[in-house]
Amino acid sequence: MAGARLGQWLFVLVCAVMLLKAAGLPVGITYVHSAVAKGAVCLDGSPPAYHLDKGYGSGINNWLVHIEGGGWCNNITTCLVRKNNRLGSSKKMLKEIAFSGILNGRHMFNPDFYNWNRVKVRYCDGASFTGDVAAVNLATGLFFRGARIFRAVIEDLLAKGMGKAKNAMLSGCSAGGLASILHCDNFHALLPVGAKVKCVSDAGYFINAKDVSGARHVEQFFSQVVATHGSGKNLPPSCTSKLSPGLCFFPQYFASQIRTPMFYVNAAYDSWQIKNILAPGVADPHGTWQNCKLDITHCKPTQLKTMQDFRAQFLSAIGGVSGSRSKGMFIDSCYAHCQTELQETWLMPDSPVLNKTTIAKAVGDWFYDRTPFQKIDCPYPCNPTCHNRNFDPNHHQHSNFAKMSRKKEFPWLLLIFVHLLGFPIFHGCCWSSFDFGV
Repeated sequence: MAGARLGQWLFVLVCAVMLLKAAGLPVGITYVHSAVAKGAVCLDGSPPAYHLDKGYGSGINNWLVHIEGGGWCNNITTCLVRKNNRLGSSKKMLKEIAFSGILNGRHMFNPDFYNWNRVKVRYCDGASFTGDVAAVNLATGLFFRGARIFRAVIEDLLAKGMGKAKNAMLSGCSAGGLASILHCDNFHALLPVGAKVKCVSDAGYFINAKDVSGARHVEQFFSQVVATHGSGKNLPPSCTSKLSPGLCFFPQYFASQIRTPMFYVNAAYDSWQIKNILAPGVADPHGTWQNCKLDITHCKPTQLKTMQDFRAQFLSAIGGVSGSRSKGMFIDSCYAHCQTELQETWLMPDSPVLNKTTIAKAVGDWFYDRTPFQKIDCPYPCNPTCHNRNFDPNHHQHSNFAKMSRKKEFPWLLLIFVHLLGFPIFHGCCWSSFDFGV
């Protein structure tokens, strides 16, 4: 037992040292003040913002634009909440953030994209950058201008050198991952002719599934998002010409029509979707699913069966995009959400793998056309490399802090110490500020 504990501590120490080495210098915020005159503003009317770490050497003409996540607001009430925090106002955003994972600036932690121009676009519109309502509600002071924000930010980056890009990639996590799917072809169209342009969606393939009560609360929620923000005119016409605009917020109804090469990184048991689509609070009034949602190892056999059924629905929904070699896919069996932003899951010695391949290598090989990658993991709990999330039941459900572990007795104090030293181990985990049970 003592030897096992010692080995465990040594493993954590090695990981902690590597995490410290992975920590990059803080990247300052850039406000797009010119966007205000175009009406391209956050929910509160403040200018949009991004963080840019400039490329160098062989990557000087390569651009990675990564969209932050953060859920959605579906009505005036929930959008007013965002108006007063970082998800609706650039005034509330941190002035500096550290880049990790796909944005890391060190070769050993991000070998294919470390010296690119790396951009993190801050998320402040509440509708995956799709909204555009011309009128401003004078009573609330809310602006629904997400589509304008996206274009204004891209135009600003084009003027700063992206207009000469040789390689470019649009990526995003969670609501940002959905934005990368929705805007992929638009992004491609704005880049120089001849540039290699591809897109990556991380945890952005949200599916239209029934919850444990048999209702489709997520379908209603997305329809409310689209209606509130006036998003319908900015959703894929190939979808809206056949289906209601609310359905066209779900990738399963339009992703097969995307022309630009696209890579999907997703957990088949995406922890956000399990918590908010499969078993939202409104569908589980007695809290039967609470312990299971907090820690997948606490799920009852009947709950695991329901989650396996959800996985089958997810694989069916995403199956329509697997026919083309231009599409990539890394679908693991982890209980996770947003795996490209976190260094632990992007590229570390114990990162999740499929076919002995990390997410970083799969995405890099696919982008540079070295090797196509379309892999779907076996069902849970078959993959021992998974970093499965477990959530602190005493911590507020809207928090960005979540633990990731593969052993119940994993000594977390050291990793928390590393976090306190300044490395944002859990930064960018992209949880929605909306839970259907609230």
